Order: sequence, then structure tokens, then C-alpha cells
Amino acid sequence: MKWLAIPALATAIGLTALAAPPFVPGLAEDGASPTSDITLPAGYRDWKLVSVAHEEGDLNDLRAVLGNDMAIQAYREGKLPFPDGAVIARLAWSYVASEENDKVFGRAQSFVAGPPTNVQFMVKDARKYASTGGWGFAQFKDGKPVNIVVNDCFSCHVPVKQRDFIFTRYAP
Repeated sequence: MKWLAIPALATAIGLTALAAPPFVPGLAEDGASPTSDITLPAGYRDWKLVSVAHEEGDLNDLRAVLGNDMAIQAYREGKLPFPDGAVIARLAWSYVASEENDKVFGRAQSFVAGPPTNVQFMVKDARKYASTGGWGFAQFKDGKPVNIVVNDCFSCHVPVKQRDFIFTRYAP
């Protein structure tokens, strides 16, 4: 009986590996952003979904915004400002047509996430990041930190100061 369980377990592991999403960039030990001390939080891909978006123009990407438990609680309660320790992740992929889905629909209408572009984080620490509204900013590509101009990130968020500099609204 035990011998039957081994092939079943091997099959399950193989199927799990095939079903795993291809975009899993690194862990916290990959290093900090060169413009901040923010590292890729281990397990961030398991955080809860805040919302999704399609950005057109030069970026033309699909985005998933995730939050750690503190961020999700603040979103759900409508708590502003966000508490220290809240972290918001923005994962982005290129926006591509799905030939496979379009064949099913009989016309061009389906778009899906293509290759990953980057991951961005906002980390709330009101004292540490006081000069940028209490938020630290970091960006990673292929699991590696990217040099960014933090004040450029912050200046884009200033128009939503009344929402604690957060663009994304919670989509329950």
C-alpha cells in the first residue's frame, strides 16, 4: 500500500510545480533597495489582494496590489493614516493578448498577464520615512533591487495625500 502512495505523491508534486506561477522573484535575502533599506518581504506573494488594475500609456501593464495583514486591516476598516508596519506591494506584468482564450471566444477579446515587469513596495513607518509622508518606497526587477529616486515616487503620490498617499482603493 505504501508503494502506491509514492507515485501519487510524486504526481501531486509534479502537478503543483507545473501549476506554480512563473513570477516568483526572490526572497528577503536578495538585498535591500539601493535607495532604501527595504528588502523583498518573504512570502509577499501570499498576501491578500487589495485590487487589480490595467495601466495604459507607456507602461501598458496589468497590476495586482497586495497588502500584508496590517495593510489589509487598515483598508477594510477605512483606517487613515495606515499604521506603521503596513506594507503594500504592486506586482506588474506586461499586458498581452491571449490567443488561446480568443480561440474559445471566437474573436480577439482576452488579455492576460505576460512577462513580469517589476514589483514595487510601500512600507509605512511614520518616523523613519517622515520626509516622504511616512512611506518608504522600493522597486525590484527579477528579484533584484532597482535604483529609484524616492522623491520621484513620493511626488507622484502627493495628489492622494488625503488617502495617506495611497492610489489603490480596496476592492472588497
